[in-house]
Amino acid sequence: MTYEEKTMKCDKIYEGKIVNLRIDTVELPDKKYSKREIVEHPGGVGVVAFNEEGKMLLVKQYRKAIDKVILELPAGKLEVNEEPRETALRELQEETGYLAEKLEYLLEFYTSPGFSTEKIYLFYGKNLKKGEQHLEAGEFIQVESYTIEELLKMIDRGEIMDSKTIIGINMAREIQKKK
Repeated sequence: MTYEEKTMKCDKIYEGKIVNLRIDTVELPDKKYSKREIVEHPGGVGVVAFNEEGKMLLVKQYRKAIDKVILELPAGKLEVNEEPRETALRELQEETGYLAEKLEYLLEFYTSPGFSTEKIYLFYGKNLKKGEQHLEAGEFIQVESYTIEELLKMIDRGEIMDSKTIIGINMAREIQKKK
C-alpha cells in the first residue's frame, strides 16, 4: 500500500522570525483531497553535559507557550547555514558558560511530525571548561545541575515534561552506565 500524500498546492500563511506556517492541499492514497497545516521550523539542538561535580547541567527558564518555568537541556535554534554541532557549542556556552572541548553526536528526532518540521539534534558535551555565560537580549536563564537519579525522579513526578530533556536525561543515564 502507498502511504505518501502528493502535495497539490502550498499556501504560505505566515512567515516569522522562528516559524513559518503553510497549508498544503494534498492528494491522499485513495485519490481524495485534504488540507495539512504545517509549521516550518529550522530545527534545533540540545546538549547533554556534566559539570565538574558529575551533575547534569540544565537551564531553568520561562516558556510563554505553556506559561510555565521549566527545566530544560541547554538548547537552541539552528541559525541559517549553521551546522548542528556549531549550534550546540554556541548554545552550551551562551546558556551555561561552559565550553565543550569535544561534542559527541547522540541522535536526532522530530518533535511533532504530525504538524511540524522541527528536528532536534542531541549532543554529548565532553571535557567541559567553565567560562562565562553570554545570554542573548531577552533571555533570562538560571543554570542548575542535578544527578541523574534526581532527574529521573523529577520526570516520574511530572516536574520535567520537555521531550528533548527527557530524551537527553535517558541518554545521559546510558552514558553513565558505560563509565
